[in-house]
Amino acid sequence: MLEEMRIRSLGVIDDAVVELSPGFTAVTGETGAGKTMVVTSLGLLLGGRADPALVRIGAEKAVVEGRVAVPGDAAALVRAEEAGAELDDGALLISRTVSAEGRSRAHLGGRSVPVGLLAELADDLVAVHGQTDQQGLLKLSRQRQALDRYAGDAVVVPLAKYTEAYRRLRAASAELEEIVTRARERAQEADMLRYGLDEVAAVEPRAGEDVELAEEAERLGHAEALSSAATAAHAALAGNPEDPEGIDASTLVAGAHRALEAVRSHDPALASLADRIGEIGILLGDVAGELAGYADDLDADPLRLAAVEERRAALTGLTRKYGDDINTVLAWAEQSAARLTELDGDDERIEELTAERDALRTELGGLAQALTDARTEAAERFAAAVTAELASLAMPHARVSFDIRQTEDPEGVEVGGRAVAYGPSGVDEVELLLAPHPGAPPRPIAKGASGGELSRVMLAVEVVFAGTDPVPTYLFDEVDAGVGGKAAVEIGRRLAKLAKTAQVVVVTHLPQVAAFADRQLLVEKTNDGSVTRSGVKVLEGEERVRELSRMLAGQEDSETARAHAEELLATARADL
Repeated sequence: MLEEMRIRSLGVIDDAVVELSPGFTAVTGETGAGKTMVVTSLGLLLGGRADPALVRIGAEKAVVEGRVAVPGDAAALVRAEEAGAELDDGALLISRTVSAEGRSRAHLGGRSVPVGLLAELADDLVAVHGQTDQQGLLKLSRQRQALDRYAGDAVVVPLAKYTEAYRRLRAASAELEEIVTRARERAQEADMLRYGLDEVAAVEPRAGEDVELAEEAERLGHAEALSSAATAAHAALAGNPEDPEGIDASTLVAGAHRALEAVRSHDPALASLADRIGEIGILLGDVAGELAGYADDLDADPLRLAAVEERRAALTGLTRKYGDDINTVLAWAEQSAARLTELDGDDERIEELTAERDALRTELGGLAQALTDARTEAAERFAAAVTAELASLAMPHARVSFDIRQTEDPEGVEVGGRAVAYGPSGVDEVELLLAPHPGAPPRPIAKGASGGELSRVMLAVEVVFAGTDPVPTYLFDEVDAGVGGKAAVEIGRRLAKLAKTAQVVVVTHLPQVAAFADRQLLVEKTNDGSVTRSGVKVLEGEERVRELSRMLAGQEDSETARAHAEELLATARADL
């Protein structure tokens, strides 16, 4: 239940507090006084679109704060607590800020939350209805949604199965269409991959082979220089047999080691140096031996160099087309082989997808029939309940019915022996029909209902919903537009009845409706044209009579109007 709203700098409202109570609350006031801002404010609290034009001229931002009492087992409370919201003495605090630049922020239970979260909670907290909702009810999709909502699990369960089958059918059909329509492109792609794989297979590269061959080519191309350098280095380390008198590094190191060995026993420090020189001698011998082996093994073979360069050219032909190096080429070949297998399997995949599509179409047709049956059964009950409500809204002879039909389509699914068009919600087109009086043929409510009749049909629909899918609070913005006289009295009476099981807030210009309210709030401007904190007040006793008189005759002090106002209040009290 909505307990209170504070509105600041929104439209004509400067700073006002709207205190609400259980039961039926009527919000009244002169045209342009700001009554509709109450609806707008609640819309913002419930995640509605933020329009910077709503910010009061001269203000930096508009702020709406609301206090909502939420039952402990409500789904909205669970979702709010998941978002980190905290209750304030059993109530949920909601805040929405809209800046003049268009930025919008939302807070829930002391936590900053996405605006979308407020919209999620709205479905469980408040049902808002206004003139735009009446227009929405004229759309066939909205009428189907209303029927499905009334039917409950009888439609929800088969609709969930239908939706899943529909999704799978769309996916299979899309893949099948993609394969078939791109058959030529896929064949060309397969030929290109096959050609490339044949090229790679003809060369038979090994991983890292290009690096190995580059090193070998470098060595073979400089074989003479490498051999000469290795021989010279060996001679410097181990001596040259052709020059026995020459001095080499090994001989010098050996002499140094012998000199120290002779006196090492006299000083441990010198002994350590002798050991290190001995290690140097061993290392020199090893290096000299490896240099000799390197020079002996080095093969300056022009034929081998030519073979290496030829092989490198073949590998370069692959890396120029398929990768930066041979490892990348091999990775490309592996991926391309997998892709070629996929492309070569198109015919088999087409058969599989065709069979899957046909099976899903058959399954979808069965589920669509189940949906149609459930909607047809619910439509009869729904229409009877709305018709009964209209009788209590001064439309005793009106009859409401539903036209549930399908459109034939050769490309559709088979339902009841016919191929019909289908969509994500089934195969049914649902249209609400109204026969306003005996003898009148049922016509779509968009054509068969006047403005006042449409308001009453909408109210009747909402009352029927209240019995099957109730919400704590209902807000109606001039749902009584186009209505007067006895019909207005009946609307007021029906709203009062609805208020026995839920909180009902009505923005109205009709005294016949306002008289049935448990509480009446007056919205009035100050002399400067704004609504302040004192501009929204609860009317009691004489003040309420004066306001109803104004609504009746435009004159608060008219004795006739006052008498009529008192009569309305007395009638309403007696009715309750």
